[in-house]
Amino acid sequence: MSDVLLPVAIAVPLVAATFPLALGVKYERVGWPTAAVATTVFAGLAGAIGLEVARGGPLSHALGTYQPPIGIELVADELSVAVLALVAAVALATLVFARVAGPRGNSFYSAYLLLVGGLAGLTLTGDLFNMFVFLEIVGISTYALIAADRSGASAYASLKYLVVGTVGASLYLLGVGYAFLATGTLNMLDMQTQIVAQASYADPLIRASYALIVAGLGLKIAVFPVHAWQPDAYQRAPDSVTTVVAALVSTVSAYALIRVSYTVFTVDFLAANDAITTGMLVVAGTSILAGSVLAAMQSDLKRMFAYSSVAQFGMIVAAVALANETALLGGIVHLVGHGLLKFGLFLGIGLLALGYGARELDDLASAARSAPYTSGAVALLGLGLVGIPPSIGFLGKWYIGVGAVESSMAGGDPAGVGIAVVIFISTLFTLSYVARVIERFYFAGAGLSGGHGDDGDDHAGVAVDGGHESATDDALLAPVEGAPRPRFVPDRVPAGSLVVLILTALSTVALGFGGFALFEWFAPFLTEVFA
Repeated sequence: MSDVLLPVAIAVPLVAATFPLALGVKYERVGWPTAAVATTVFAGLAGAIGLEVARGGPLSHALGTYQPPIGIELVADELSVAVLALVAAVALATLVFARVAGPRGNSFYSAYLLLVGGLAGLTLTGDLFNMFVFLEIVGISTYALIAADRSGASAYASLKYLVVGTVGASLYLLGVGYAFLATGTLNMLDMQTQIVAQASYADPLIRASYALIVAGLGLKIAVFPVHAWQPDAYQRAPDSVTTVVAALVSTVSAYALIRVSYTVFTVDFLAANDAITTGMLVVAGTSILAGSVLAAMQSDLKRMFAYSSVAQFGMIVAAVALANETALLGGIVHLVGHGLLKFGLFLGIGLLALGYGARELDDLASAARSAPYTSGAVALLGLGLVGIPPSIGFLGKWYIGVGAVESSMAGGDPAGVGIAVVIFISTLFTLSYVARVIERFYFAGAGLSGGHGDDGDDHAGVAVDGGHESATDDALLAPVEGAPRPRFVPDRVPAGSLVVLILTALSTVALGFGGFALFEWFAPFLTEVFA
């Protein structure tokens, strides 16, 4: 009966999404407690699924009375369990921040639970059309969440994402339709068999199908040049929404790309279609460089790390296209690691904005004196994004780079070496903008008075211009009016969220030490893919 955990894990957040709206007729503040209970249960189910997969291998469950390949199948293996655990951890941790940062309406928490359920379904489905359904659930809920604060800027960002996301979903669905015409099935494993039995890797329908699916998911992932929705969406959304969207939405879409590429079309299809993989490598390399350069040009913190996501997901797309075991391992590790790193970075940015009103790079002067723990955690996460060992960010980049070189050495194609060089250049750009943040934290305004222990003067180092307080280039970071006052730390940020931030930063380092363990965990999936 352990396979029943799969539909229950999807159903819990989806069913719970109706409660805040239904109960909200009578109870005004029912949204957060409902979301907290449902997400905690979901996290427990995700842990139970992980234990079952660790003990007995992959799980599968046929929905209803129809067995696959006719019916819809849910599947959990080593790859999907890792992504499901990321979804559960981030979803639960984000609620701690949303409790104090908002939005607080019941409708917000309904959309939030709908997003969590959609992400769970997208992770566990074994059916291509069912994957489209969950892509749409994720998309619709994300559009609503981005516009949750009801400002004009967030509504515009949500509308832009809606248009781009609709195009992406349409391309994906068209690709699935072509694959169905060629094979007569929608079940992922059955389609893998039927591509060989009824068509071939050179079949125009199969090639067009894969190209359309990759294009559709590329829009969802936000690789260059179809990335324009992402910086606006991340910047304009409420901080708690940015935290969960940046960590999960594009991450799970990238997971879908890995799943479709290697479970449905297989490594043999990629090896037989050099034109497709070369095109993906060109797009990925361009995305890595363009995202890194654009990130280095930003002064707004949320836009800076939004553009960095364009580069990081370019690396994952490159790992998929290289069709190399080492590179794919790196892509999977980087997928999970990047989700954790971006969750922590946007949580840290949100805390600095909530406690100190700091949203621009120039607002961070000597933040380490006012908020040493928050600044330290963000700095540690930033170094992980650069790829400084022993962070998990280093492991992902290292495996992708080594796999790229191995691919070139095995096939004599210089594209792999080119990707390795591009990753190195991107790392230098990442170091440049992360170093700017750290410099502002620890060295800007170093000679100013009013350290973090000066509670009697919350506005030390703040210039007053026309009756309004404003941070200057030489000012210390000053807390906003009404900022929280934790008992044991000088940081003027919510204590619970600060604990989550510190644990996230430490977990990225701990996972960096687990290189061999990660390889052992994903080995069964990789062995099956490259058998």
